Amino acid sequence: MDKLLPRIPFSKWIDNGVDWLIDNFGSVFDGVALVLKTMVEGFVDALAFVPSILLAIIFAIIAWLISTRKIGIFTLIGFLFIDYLGFWYDMLQMLSLVLTSVVFAIVIGIPIGIWGSQKATVRNIIIPILDLMQTMPAFVYLIPAIFFFNIGVVPGVVASVIFAMPPTIRLTMLGIEQVPKDLIEATEAFGSTSWQRLSKIQIPLAKPTIMAGINQSIMLSLSMVVIASMVGAPGLGEKVYRAVTQLKTGVGVEVGVAIVIVAIILDRITQHAGSKKQGGTNS
Repeated sequence: MDKLLPRIPFSKWIDNGVDWLIDNFGSVFDGVALVLKTMVEGFVDALAFVPSILLAIIFAIIAWLISTRKIGIFTLIGFLFIDYLGFWYDMLQMLSLVLTSVVFAIVIGIPIGIWGSQKATVRNIIIPILDLMQTMPAFVYLIPAIFFFNIGVVPGVVASVIFAMPPTIRLTMLGIEQVPKDLIEATEAFGSTSWQRLSKIQIPLAKPTIMAGINQSIMLSLSMVVIASMVGAPGLGEKVYRAVTQLKTGVGVEVGVAIVIVAIILDRITQHAGSKKQGGTNS
């Protein structure tokens, strides 16, 4: 079969493309790396500046206000337990990576989702790309990130952004497209512009769906940050990687519990962020 059909040098084309990008846009990648590294370190320094107990109380209050009293109490107990285990600074590093990744996933993903919801041509181009991104194994995203940004925190953030962005784009498009047609026709009858219709009707009504997309992006970013420890990303993921390589089962379980606590807190808070709380109900 090899003699009948010549092998297409696909991998060589990709390598040549990567080399060409590095040669021609190396300064751009350096600038992106500087911005991402500065942003992550800024989050870490800001969070680490506050004493752990006080920061746990602040997080608990935020969780209480956004979600429920039970989640607020769980947040306080969970963060204090992580501090008790000695993983507080590692948790802050991981949380900073997640925050940075999600910020870029939202800033890039929501506008693309809005654009795709308004233009059928754009949507038809975006959906196959999203399908490819969501079916690609997570480890594959680390390969180009390493080539462009070496090892460390930056490739972890880049891979997390790419891996976590599809749900935000997809659910933003879905939420806007699900707005009832009669409301759209009513706004058109009153002579509203496309921007007025989008900003005052479609986006507000699509907010719960958009927040569901952001919730999924946070969860995917959290999982990717753990995987990114293989390329030098710091945080709890690095502790898991060391525990696996050194066969330290107890440490691995402890770190795993800490990651689960953070995941539950972020998941519950973002689930409630898109919905308005009824007056006085904090249970």
